[in-house]
Formats: sequence, structure tokens, C-alpha cells
Amino acid sequence: MHWRAIIRLFGILLVLYSLNFLPSIGVAYYYGDGQEGIFYISFLLTLTAGALLWLPNWHAHQELSVRDGFLVVTLFWVLLGVVGALPFMIGLHWSLTDAVFESISGFTTTGATVIASGIDQLPPSIQYHRQQLNFLGGMGIVVLAVAVLPMLGVGGMQLYRAETSGVTKNEKLTPRIAETARSLWLVYFALTAACALAFWAAGMSLFDAIGHSYAAVGTGGFSTHDASFGYWNSPLIDGIGIFFMLAGGANFAVHFLVWQRRSLWPLVRDSEVRAFGLIFLFSSLFVAATLALTGTYDNGWQALRHGAFQVASILTSTGFTTAVFADWPLYLPLVLVTLSFIGGCAGSTAGGIKVVRIQLLGKLGLRQLFLLAHPQAISHIKLGRRTVSDQIMFSVWGFYVLYISSTLLLTIAMMGAGLDFVSAFGAVQATINLCGPGLGKVAVTFAEVNDTVKWLGSFAMLLGRLEIFTLLILFLPAYWRH
Repeated sequence: MHWRAIIRLFGILLVLYSLNFLPSIGVAYYYGDGQEGIFYISFLLTLTAGALLWLPNWHAHQELSVRDGFLVVTLFWVLLGVVGALPFMIGLHWSLTDAVFESISGFTTTGATVIASGIDQLPPSIQYHRQQLNFLGGMGIVVLAVAVLPMLGVGGMQLYRAETSGVTKNEKLTPRIAETARSLWLVYFALTAACALAFWAAGMSLFDAIGHSYAAVGTGGFSTHDASFGYWNSPLIDGIGIFFMLAGGANFAVHFLVWQRRSLWPLVRDSEVRAFGLIFLFSSLFVAATLALTGTYDNGWQALRHGAFQVASILTSTGFTTAVFADWPLYLPLVLVTLSFIGGCAGSTAGGIKVVRIQLLGKLGLRQLFLLAHPQAISHIKLGRRTVSDQIMFSVWGFYVLYISSTLLLTIAMMGAGLDFVSAFGAVQATINLCGPGLGKVAVTFAEVNDTVKWLGSFAMLLGRLEIFTLLILFLPAYWRH
């Protein structure tokens, strides 16, 4: 381990992150909510901590190894959870547990909250800070750092590999890793800006439009209102939300190719995006039909509107709501929970197992059935036109096993912490899938659960955001041996 280089990097990253308190200071002054002092203190504490870590190690310029990358990414997400919690602790006088849970939920784009009610009454600067957490966590603060750190003499490839998700994460869109990170962030920023303008034009205030664009494209799910999208009760705003949640749930590498080539053909040709779109379409129709047949809504249009919105929100692990899906009839809550496990595309801001992994696991199952019928046959698994190597298939299968095992173990732990089975499973589903809404006691918020559940939820959110391997590898004794 290059400890001095790692500490130096933490210092640089903290100094960079301290700048993210400045917009909240501006919001506090603009609205006159009297909270600017909170963000000044948070800014100075973060800046000072970063400087104290960087100054003694400013000359440590070693290139980071793969092992270093996993450690840096994991610990920095934990550190961000603490730093992002400062305004909640200083300004709202929350406990460490509640503040860190809310902060990690924002950074991991989960959208779970400890606020039972009263989001509408929070100071605008605090509201903005919550929404900004979704924006920064969406593409990953570390990926942003990778775009900047090469100018500071810090190697970024290992950070990028540890941070990004999916089976094709080693592929580069551009020749240089920093350029790739910058390209992804440009696409991310452009989609966010377009989303904000669309929400504003549809009737949101500019403040709400910016905040909800952060959460929609970042698939974070935080809202400035207790009722979330139900606050406006607008089919147009719901439709815009669906579009940009799905955009955030698609692979940003594909978005980059669409922008680069000025054509929608990359979206059409990508097998994962096609599968993602079909899952959304058929799930929306199924949910809407069930809602209409059970008389949950007055007419088919209302059923389709709310059904499609909730499917898009849960499938992309955003967590916006127009209704509490846990209260929907029959099997619908289970259907939506299943969708949250599927999640969005690899290389997106969404959580879950990811569509491409589900595709590969399905193809693997079909291949085994085929080989049972034809033992002498030679069969390869293809994704699009490319043959998938056995190494990737082993990685996907290993990920799936660890994901499901982690879900079961965390559910047992949640039950040990005092939750009933439905609430425990709902809490794990809400956190490890980065979904936000759960079942039972956590159907709306985590306000009524104890601190142990919240810490377990924080761990589950980090586990889901860091794609299992990046976090769990730190618990492997072999990782720490030279």
C-alpha cells in the first residue's frame, strides 16, 4: 500500500469537495434563511482537514495500484458520508446516526430519508444541500476527481475501475482515462441541465426544477417536498420525470456515443438498452392493467400514469413517488421490489444487479438447458454480436451470488435489530438496491427504526453503490497480504 500517496489523495479530494458547500452558501444568502454560517463552518472544517492531510504528504507522487484504488474509493465514500452530514448535525442538530444515514443515502443516490415529515419546511439551503448530494453521487464524485486529478499528478485509472460499474467497465470511450471521465460528466451535466429546463417550463419553480433534475438524472430520489412528485399532481411533470429517470438509468457511455455521432442509433443497437426499455414497457402495462382492474384509480389513464411513473422510479432505483406502492393491491409491491433488484443499465447512475447481468444470467441458464439436451454441442454466450468470455461469466455469477447472499444476511441482521420480516426485507431492498422506498415500517421513511437498522442500512447502501466487490474485497485477508 502506498499510504502516503493515499493520504495525500484524500487531502486533495477533501479540498475539492469543500468547494461544494459554496453553492449552499449562495442559496442561504439568496433566500435569507440564516443558514450561511452552517455551511461556512462545514466548508472550513472540510478544507482544513483536507489541507492537514495533504501538506505533510504533498511530495508523495506514487502511482496508485489496483489494491490502492479499492481502498481509496471505499474509504472516500465513507468519508463523504461524514463530511456531507456536517450541515445536518450543525444546522438541524441531528444525531450522528441520522445525519450520516441521510448523507450516505444522498451520495449513493438511494433516496431513503430519516425525515418523517417537514421537508417542505426545511431551510432552502439545507434542501439544496440534500439535492446536491444526489447530483454529486450520481456519476460519482470519484469519477469527477479522475477528470481533475491528472492535472495534480495523481493517477486515475485504478480509481475509475474501482468506481464504475458493469461488466464492460474497462472499456474506454476516449484514449485517455481523464478525458473519458470528463466526457461522461459533460453528458451527465447536459442531461441534468435539460431536465431542469424541462421541469421549469412544465410549471416547477426554478429552485424545485434544479433540485429535482439533480435527483432525476442522478436517480437519487430526494425531493424538496414530503409528497415528492405528488406535490404537483401534473401528468406533464410526471412524464418529464419518467423520461429523465430512464435516461439516468441507461448507460452513459451510450449517451456519449449518441451525442458524439448525433444519432439515436447507438441506443437502438445496444442490446442492454433495448432490454431495459422492454422491461419498462411491459412492466408498466402490467402494473397499469392491474391497477385499472382492481379499481385503484378512477380510470385507465390514471392507472397508466401512476403505474408507469412508479415502474420507472423503482426500476431505475430513483425512489420518487406519486403514491406509496407498498399500499397497492395484490402482488404489485412484490413486482416492484423485483424490478428494484433488476435495476438499470451498467454504466448508469441506477442501482440493482443491472440489466446486462440479468441478461447474461438468463443466457447462461438457457445454455445449460440446451447442453442438457445436446451434451456434445459447443455453445457460446453472446451479448449483441460479441461472444462473452468465461471470465466475465464467472464474474457475473460471482457478483449475483454475493449480491443475493448479502441481501439474505442483511435481512437476518435487520430482523435481529428488531424489525419484522417484511420491514427487514423492505429495508434491505430499499438500501442495497439504492431504491429508497421499502416495505412495512420503511415504506416511506426510516424515521421510525432504531439506530442499528440505520447503520446496517448505511452499510447496505455503500455495498450497493460500490457494486459489492469493491467493498467486500477489503474484508478478504488476502487483500492485505503482500
